[in-house]
Amino acid sequence: MPDPVAVNSMFGRIARRYDLANRLLSGGMDVWWRRKLVQAVEQGRPRDIVDLATGSGDVAFALARQLPPSTQIIGMDFCQPMLDEAEQKKLAAGAGFYANVTFRQGDGLALPLADGCCDALTISFGLRNLADRQRGLSEMRRVLRPGGRLLVLEFTQPQAWFRPFYYFYLRKILPWVAGAVTGDRAAYVYLNETIEQFPNQAELSGEIRQAGFAQVESRGMTFGIVALHVAVK
Repeated sequence: MPDPVAVNSMFGRIARRYDLANRLLSGGMDVWWRRKLVQAVEQGRPRDIVDLATGSGDVAFALARQLPPSTQIIGMDFCQPMLDEAEQKKLAAGAGFYANVTFRQGDGLALPLADGCCDALTISFGLRNLADRQRGLSEMRRVLRPGGRLLVLEFTQPQAWFRPFYYFYLRKILPWVAGAVTGDRAAYVYLNETIEQFPNQAELSGEIRQAGFAQVESRGMTFGIVALHVAVK
């Protein structure tokens, strides 16, 4: 499992170029993946949302644009430099925008939130970085209200025919491009290693059920390189 101190330091180093790197490395697909996540959240008509591992706030802001302004959204991350980027983006949008979005520092393994405080909890490309996934999933379940929904957007194992091409990209191309953009090639070597070691859709669904969730469903996207898991407390 990842070392939380090392992960925190890594994200702190790449925070300022993180968004640019995401756009380039995903070919812009990250925008489409987030749109599908937001559409799934919207179906549940939540009043209170926690966006865990919010990073620079892209998911929190996308939720705020799509959902009613009465929806309260907390973006939470354990890396303060990433939260600083999110706050800068909120400030740049202007005083009339994203008034219902707040950002807080917090550890996914010990969330500084009350039991049953939200109707929906989202985590996008952050579950891989938890030092203890079962503990993290249990914390997510704790802060959800009964009937609340967990939505996990995460890399997974691609379709078999696409796997050789995808792993070649991860191992040979992605670290080189990301190193040029962020100045930190090692961070993206870590990225490809965590993707290759991460459970496939069925295995992650099993882990989510083991944490006490029900009605676990998953949908693969883009040849299976990403999956959206939805589960109910």
